[in-house]
Amino acid sequence: MSLVEIIVLNEEDGRTAEAYGADRLELVSAIDEGGLTPSFGKIKMVVQSVEIPVMVMVRPHSYSFVYQKEEWNSIKEEIKIIQELGAAGIVFGALTNKQTVDFELLAMVKEEAKELSVTFHRAIDETDPLVIYKALCQSPYHVDRILTSGGKPVALAGIENLKSMVIESQQAINSPIIMPGSGLSLNNIGYIHNVVQAQEYHFGSAVRFDGNFSNPIDGDELQRIKDTLQ
Repeated sequence: MSLVEIIVLNEEDGRTAEAYGADRLELVSAIDEGGLTPSFGKIKMVVQSVEIPVMVMVRPHSYSFVYQKEEWNSIKEEIKIIQELGAAGIVFGALTNKQTVDFELLAMVKEEAKELSVTFHRAIDETDPLVIYKALCQSPYHVDRILTSGGKPVALAGIENLKSMVIESQQAINSPIIMPGSGLSLNNIGYIHNVVQAQEYHFGSAVRFDGNFSNPIDGDELQRIKDTLQ
């Protein structure tokens, strides 16, 4: 059975998601901007409210995935505190101006993250995801998984790339897991999983009442998604 990760905004979301079968949480703030680093108080409350792993977004701004050297100090401090607060890992992605992975920054993040799990997020979808995935596989700076929609706005549109990336991940030793996300719902997850056969899937607004992040998590919808993936 595939693992299901759910986007949460607060401790109430976290408790509901856990109660209805979520395997892991991604905690973010400013979801309308694609997700930014949440407050340290929020991280503490969510981590303390659940038993399942909590991954925390590390993203200081929403206007690009390119970071300046002077932004490193704040990123470093966020990672340090996230670790102290007991989160399982971080969700991070950085690109250069040439739309390749910023391996220099990724190396510093990995060193600071120590034992934290690291997800490289949908920054990869701003690039050629297959090329960048292979570059990440060959890199000495190992990430545990890659959240991607296959280089398209939603996973259904990127399904062939996702399938190719999952096949690639199965052929390489210790390669990052491919975790499809963006636009996944009860209506399409059965088809997508049948084609892609990923180990993990990432859900956002589809598990909310009326598909809106302003509303609470719909536990029954989450449970139906879990049942579909069994």
